[in-house]
Amino acid sequence: MYKVKVFVTLRESVLDPQGSAVQHALHSMNYKEVSDVRIGKYMELAIEKTERDLDATVREMCEKLLANTVIEDYRYEVEEVVVQ
Repeated sequence: MYKVKVFVTLRESVLDPQGSAVQHALHSMNYKEVSDVRIGKYMELAIEKTERDLDATVREMCEKLLANTVIEDYRYEVEEVVVQ
């Protein structure tokens, strides 16, 4: 069994209005040292071991469903989980 952590963020070239709103709110709360905020998504997937290549499977899921690759980047981390 694997636990896959998927991180999806807007590309640097894409305006992030939600991040800008959070940055503005932080500044209004006197956290002036915050210079940039980018909002993203985090997902955890539990994936059973199969004959399929795990990296290829996760990339396929990200590109087909989990991330909009036109405006978003993604990265993932794989952790093997021991089930008792």
